[in-house]
Amino acid sequence: MAKKDVIKVGLLGLGTVGYGVFKTLKLQENDMMAKLGSKIEIKRILVLKVADFADKVEDPSILTENADDILCDPEIDLVVELIGGTNAAYTFQKKALENGKHIVTANKDLVATKGYELIALAAANGLDYNYEAAVAGGIPVIRPLKMCLAGNHVTEILGIVNGTTNFILSKMANEGMGYEEALKIASDLGYAEANPTSDVEGLDAGRKVAIMGTLAFHRDIRFDDVYKEGITKLTEKDFASAKELGYTIKLIGMDRLVDDEVEVCVYPMLIPADHMLAKVDDAFNAVFIHGDAVDDIMLYGRGAGEMPTASAVTGDIFEVVRNINNGVTGKWDNSTYNNYRIRTIDEVCNKFFVRMTVKDTVGVLATVVGTLAEDQISIASIIQNLNDDNSAEIILTTEKVNEKSFRNSLDKLKASDVVEEISSVIRVY
Repeated sequence: MAKKDVIKVGLLGLGTVGYGVFKTLKLQENDMMAKLGSKIEIKRILVLKVADFADKVEDPSILTENADDILCDPEIDLVVELIGGTNAAYTFQKKALENGKHIVTANKDLVATKGYELIALAAANGLDYNYEAAVAGGIPVIRPLKMCLAGNHVTEILGIVNGTTNFILSKMANEGMGYEEALKIASDLGYAEANPTSDVEGLDAGRKVAIMGTLAFHRDIRFDDVYKEGITKLTEKDFASAKELGYTIKLIGMDRLVDDEVEVCVYPMLIPADHMLAKVDDAFNAVFIHGDAVDDIMLYGRGAGEMPTASAVTGDIFEVVRNINNGVTGKWDNSTYNNYRIRTIDEVCNKFFVRMTVKDTVGVLATVVGTLAEDQISIASIIQNLNDDNSAEIILTTEKVNEKSFRNSLDKLKASDVVEEISSVIRVY
C-alpha cells in the first residue's frame, strides 16, 4: 500500500493537554519522515473562542469554533479528542468514526463509560481507536496490557493512578500533615482542582480501574462496576499507626481475578513499607501487574501533566499513522470474550486495620477478640495504648476476611458497652 506523504489531523481542544500535543508534534517535525514515512499536519483545531487561542498558534486560520470543520472534512484522516467529558466528546467521536476517521483520545471518562461502543464501531469500520493517555498520563499501560503482556493470564493489577491523592498522602505520610493542610498545598501547586471530589473520592481512579480491568481480563468492565472509597477520612493518627506497624497508606485502584470472578475496587490500603508501590511518592503514578508468565512488573512515571500526557497522545498518533501507511488499521476490537461475574463489595475478602477507642476496663480485649471470633475473624496483630481519660486505644489488624462478615462484627462492636468509637477502618494489602 502506498504511503501518504502527509497525514492530516484534526485536534479537538487546545487546553493543557491539547497544547502539549500541538507543541510535541512541532518538536517532532524533523523526525517524522524517518520515523513514520509521512509528515503529520494539524489541519484544524476546535476551540471555544478563536480569539482566546489565536496567540498560541502560528496560523490562527487553523482554529475553528465549528466541530464539523474537522468531523466532516474528507482530507482529515485522524481526529484527536482532548476536550474531556462524556456528552459532546461522545457525539464528536461517534460522528468522526462514522465519517471514516481514526480516533486518539485521552478521555478516561468516556472510555470508562462508553468506550466499549466506540471501540466496536471503530473496529467495524476498519479504524483505529487509541487511548493510551486515558489511564496513567505518560506511563505506557494500555499498550503493554494489549500487546506486551498478551502472553499472560493477568490476575492482579494494583495502581496508584491519581497524582493528586498520591501527593496528598505522601505529605501526610512523610511530613505528618493533616488532610486539609495537604490538600491546600496540592491546590496551591495546581495538583488539585478547585473541586477535588473526583480525585479525593476515588472517582478518577475508578475510571482507570475499569479501563485496565477490561483489557487485563477481557471482560467488559465499566465505571459503575467499580467500588470506590476516597481518602478524606484519613488522619495523622492513621499514618502514625501504619508506620508503627511497618506500612504506609496509598489510594489503590485494584483489578483482581479470583476463582474466575472479578474484583474491581478503589480504596485506601495499608501497603507494606518494602513493597514497590510504597515507594511511589508525590504526584507520581505506578501500576503493578501480576501475570502468570511475567510474574510481577511495575510501570512508573508521571501520570498527568501537559507534556507527559502529550507524550502518550503523540505515541498513539504515531501508531495510527504507521498503521495507515501499512494498511493495518482496525486490528483492535474490544476482545471482551470472557463473562466473569463481577463481585459485589460484600463478597470481596481483605485484611483490615482497625483503630478504636474503648473503655479502660478489665476484659475489654477479651470482648473485642471474642466479638470478632463470632464471625470467624482472626487477629493478626493487636496493640493497646492507655489514654489519660480512663479510655484506651486498640489498634489491630486482621487476617483475610469477607467484607460483609467484617462489617457485621464492626456493627456488634459499635453496639457493645466497651467500645466508645471506631475511629478508622482501612484495608491492608
